[in-house]
Amino acid sequence: MSPVFTMACQGYDRMRPLLDGTVGLGGAELNFLDLPVEETFFRMLKYREFDIAELSLSSYVLTLGEDAPFVAVPVFPSRAFRHSAVYVRHDSPVTEPAQLAGGTVGVPEYQITAAVWIRGILAELHGLGVASVRYRTGGLDEPGRVEKIALDLPSDVDVAPIAEGRTLSGMLLDGELDAVYSARNPGPFNAGGGIRRLFTDPERTEKDYHASTGIFPIMHTLVIRSDVYRQHRWLATELVKSCELAKTAALAGIGETAALPYALPWLWAEAERTRAALGSDWWPYGLEANRAALETFLRYSHEQGLASRRYEPEELFAPETLSKVVV
Repeated sequence: MSPVFTMACQGYDRMRPLLDGTVGLGGAELNFLDLPVEETFFRMLKYREFDIAELSLSSYVLTLGEDAPFVAVPVFPSRAFRHSAVYVRHDSPVTEPAQLAGGTVGVPEYQITAAVWIRGILAELHGLGVASVRYRTGGLDEPGRVEKIALDLPSDVDVAPIAEGRTLSGMLLDGELDAVYSARNPGPFNAGGGIRRLFTDPERTEKDYHASTGIFPIMHTLVIRSDVYRQHRWLATELVKSCELAKTAALAGIGETAALPYALPWLWAEAERTRAALGSDWWPYGLEANRAALETFLRYSHEQGLASRRYEPEELFAPETLSKVVV
């Protein structure tokens, strides 16, 4: 009888063939749980509930060490440019990131991957040093969010939770925060209620960023619980192979015009623009195609006082997933 592995991951288009069984997992059966990312992260980090799970890249790096609970494979279910994830009040005088120096910024958690990317990019390319603002953590639109991982930060980094019952969106609207860094759109922004993006043309800014760096920022990776990996070393390679097949199947018809696969009339045009800007494989898996993004993120994590040392990309992943079989 084939072993059954439970995998928790959001049901993205590139993962859906694994969810619906169109693509199988070699040598095993997959019990795919389509869960929102925050729930998956919380349950995996706190209780180790799943055999395989989508995990924040930042959180995963912070679990590395002698008794690391997880082993990653170079599959990246979530990526996103993050210039578009910086929000200010609609009437804020701030028009450039450097103007936030001396201010207070809200983040759901200091260590989340989106915030690491934003702080690093703003420091390196936009003149806003990481320690030049105060950070306040908590729920974006719902109170009660806390850091999932204990942090030991440099003394010059001011991070503190917001008051019980408060939200980052509410504090931004009330003028108690100068900006919010958030992977999710704040609720008032979606409702057109007094919040705008800091960058006036974030799409253009993000395309320019990719053109100059070659980086499409990685948000999440897939991890295998270490005890499962030790018992089934073959699982890492088979998981990568299946995820590659799933991604290929999902993206094959994204630009189709005969019968639109998604309810977006000009998705074909967006697919063509994306291909022109990012290349034919704009969502690559594997180490080498993602080396620049991984090296940059690992540098940011260490510089921001999160990772205890600057890891190399090869240290993140199961070694057998870094080699190709030559025939």
